[in-house]
Parts: sequence; structure tokens; C-alpha cells
Amino acid sequence: MSTDYDNVFLSVAQSVEGGIQGILDAFFGFLSRRTDFYTGAAEKEAKRMVLEAFSKHRNAALERKQKELEELHERDEKERKRRAQRAEEAIKANAKLNSVPEADAVGDAKSEEQPTAVPPEHSESAGSEPKELEKKDLPKPIKVGPGDDDEEEEDKGKLKPNEGNGGDLPNYRWYQTLGELDIKVPTKLPRRIKCRDVVVEISRRHIKVGLKNQPPILDGKLYNDVKVEECSWLLEDGLTISISLEKVNKMEWWTRICEGEPEINTRKVQPENSKLSDLDGETRSMVEKMMYDQRQREMGLPTSEDQKKQEMLQKFMAAHPEMDFSKCKFS
Repeated sequence: MSTDYDNVFLSVAQSVEGGIQGILDAFFGFLSRRTDFYTGAAEKEAKRMVLEAFSKHRNAALERKQKELEELHERDEKERKRRAQRAEEAIKANAKLNSVPEADAVGDAKSEEQPTAVPPEHSESAGSEPKELEKKDLPKPIKVGPGDDDEEEEDKGKLKPNEGNGGDLPNYRWYQTLGELDIKVPTKLPRRIKCRDVVVEISRRHIKVGLKNQPPILDGKLYNDVKVEECSWLLEDGLTISISLEKVNKMEWWTRICEGEPEINTRKVQPENSKLSDLDGETRSMVEKMMYDQRQREMGLPTSEDQKKQEMLQKFMAAHPEMDFSKCKFS
């Protein structure tokens, strides 16, 4: 279908009144004044031509609309799967942060079962090589909970997160939730300044913060994308530049603000600082269900799906009292 005359008809549509009716009146008025459309052919033939054109372009419009709906449905399905994947990753990340290392847990259990070591002054009466007993048989000290020595190799050298799950650097401090970041940049000046003295530039993947006519205090490529339209900054008491950034990906912890900056150890981030209320309704319900199922598995209890199956089985058994289920094995 040709679009050569779209601009002409768009101009007509913008100049006439009455919407579609106005456009049709203008077009058929043109046919009446400048063509023999009404007089050169029979009325039946003229109507046939109009209806034929109507059907042709109506079918094209319906096909185009159907295609748009299919594309929209496909995008919604991809978005739903993406949210589900992010929710699952968030649950796994929080579980990893909260879990006590398995080796420590096993060791702790074993330590409770170990008999108390015989003091050296009484060990000789037992009869055999007290020195070997001291070296081999005495239980080793058990460490409970993750400590600094339990860090993964890849996490060594990383900063411990501050109270806001961010980092404290020489020129600024930053904090984060799963969805947002706050950066506090002190001017380090002996006097208060005005907003006009501040330079803040934020793009989807870059940030620059500083004072006019001075080298930037913070300037670099961001760890990940931010929503520029939702970002803002203000000057607190004329002494501190406060920047608020909104993450595009709301299901991850940032290890740093800019590339090249020292990283924090996200394994030590406190997951309770991330609020379920920050998530949309669908993602929140999905996260809550996954968290519940995870706790149930850890305690050896049935998950929500298992509970549904058990309820269905109980209802079936209640509806058929004549059947004997005593010898049935259920898995």
C-alpha cells in the first residue's frame, strides 16, 4: 500500500473539523467538484468502488492490528519470564548471603558430640603415647558463621559494605537498595556553596560530579544502566552533593559506582535492607512464594506445591471412604 500521499492527507486531517467525518466530506466534495465520479458511472458502480476500497484497506488495517497485538503479547511474555528469572536469582542470592557454610554447620554438630579431651596429667595413666593423642585426637576449634578467613578467593581484597550496603571511599560514600543508589559527595570546602557552583551530569551509563572550574570529583562509566529521567541531585547544607540514581535492573547489587573504583563484597550485603514493597505486585508475590518454598525445603517440610497436592489427595480420600488407602505409598 503506497504512502506517497500520507503527508497530503495528514495536512487535510489537521485542517478540517469533525475528525474522520470531516476528511470524508472533504474527499467526496473534491470528487463532486473536480471529477465525474457521480455522473460518469452508474450509482451502483460508484458504490461498488467505494465499498471495494473500504474492504481492501479495512483488511489491511485489521492484519496490521493483529500483528501489533501478537508482538505486544510476545514482549509481555518475555518480560514475565525475565521478571521470574530475576526473582529466582534474587532469592538464590539472598539465600547464599544468609546461609551458614555447610562445612561449619557440620563441624559445629560434630563438636557437640566430641568427648572432652583428657587433661595431660591424666593421659599417661590411659596407657599409650599421650603426645600422639594430643596431636591427632583432640578436636580442632570450630568456627561458627562466616568470618574474614572464609572469603572466596574472588572476594579477597574487596571492601566490606557499609551500613547502607554500599562503600566508603576517600572522595564519597554511597548506599544502595535493590532498586536505588544514593551517593554523598562532600565538597571539602571551608565554606558553603550554591547549586550554581555544582556540576552534575548523568547519562544512562555515565556520571560526572564536581565543582565548576575544578577537576571532577567523580567521573566514569557506571557499573550498570540507570533511568536518567528518574535520577536527581541536590546540595545539602551547601557542603554535600547528594545524588539519587534509579537502577534499570532492580534485582542486583552493585559492587561499585564506576568502573575502576574499589569493589565491595556483595556476599556480605545485608539482604534485609531490600524491601519487598519496592517490587511490583507480580514480582513480589513470586518472590514471597519462592522464599516460603525455600524455607520449607531447608526445614524438610512440604513446599506450597506439595501442600496443594496433599490437600487434593485428602479431598479425594474424603470423597471416597469406600476405598482403602492404608497400603498405598505416596511420594
